[in-house]
Amino acid sequence: MPGSRADARRIRSVLRWIAGRIGSALLVVWIVATVVFFALRASGDPLEAILGGPGSQAGPDAVARARETYGLDQPLVLQYLMQLWRVATFQLGDSYARHQPVADLIGAQLPGTLLLAALALLLAWALALAGSTIAATAQSRTGWRGPVGRAAVAVLRAVELVATVMPQFWLGAVLILVFAASLRVLPATSSGTDPAGLVLPVVTLAIPIAGFLAQLSRDALLEADAAPFATTARSRGLGEPRVLLHHTLRHASLPALSLSGWAFGHLLSGAVVVESLFARPGLGRLLLDAALSRDVPVVIGAVVVVAVLYVVVVTVVDAVELLVDPRLRSPRTAHAVERTPELAVGS
Repeated sequence: MPGSRADARRIRSVLRWIAGRIGSALLVVWIVATVVFFALRASGDPLEAILGGPGSQAGPDAVARARETYGLDQPLVLQYLMQLWRVATFQLGDSYARHQPVADLIGAQLPGTLLLAALALLLAWALALAGSTIAATAQSRTGWRGPVGRAAVAVLRAVELVATVMPQFWLGAVLILVFAASLRVLPATSSGTDPAGLVLPVVTLAIPIAGFLAQLSRDALLEADAAPFATTARSRGLGEPRVLLHHTLRHASLPALSLSGWAFGHLLSGAVVVESLFARPGLGRLLLDAALSRDVPVVIGAVVVVAVLYVVVVTVVDAVELLVDPRLRSPRTAHAVERTPELAVGS
């Protein structure tokens, strides 16, 4: 039965894909937990955080009891294996400094950080696609050899380059100075509940990512505009707006879409800086405070959660790519698309 054999192959392919993603997730979590554990232990004894921070007047008996209670009297390798077991069984333990369950601390701060990162990614995509559309409009009306087209491309490239290399802490400080201190139209701090307080943090996170995505989209758009499928669409009488929306812009979004998972992970890491700069509660600030106090359970729990989120987002992006580009669903056609990317949207 040819149909049943084809279905079996599809099922095996899906199962291999799922197994690969699960294996990647476990590998990422193990590497992250290992690096964070040994890095924090190399930075100093976590007993200081347990006993109340620098300047603690705890006596020898209290120090000995704390070491025994938290397993710090065991060999370092055994402590590492115990920490891995807690991560594997989702028992993240209690915070050394806050004396609260790590899962509760992360659960309280995670939604705000996810909202911040998601809004920043949406804004970055909007800005990147807007820049690509402006470039396409200049091309269709004047041609890249015309003065207006050359000027538009030069300005877009300069803006993209500046946005890509702009440090987030500097950009955030400038936005606070202009819109909060001078114009007083937006608050300088974000409480996590006021929508106006989200504007500056979201813009601060989004602009560098938007510059990077715009560079990818613009280059892909230029390639797509000269591809045979675009020429064929024009020969069928399609106007430039329809060619842009139905063909070339779709092609231009594919390279940037493939890196959206990386971009989301970058936004989560950038939240450490942005949440501290705007005094916004979130996972980033929790992670920074825990790292400074060597609160090992909180740091490992927060970083592992971020790693898992990164793997999940990358998996979702890969699935979206399969929907956008059906040729990637077959290994044979996927190899052909890699060699000739214009085939991906030529139909």
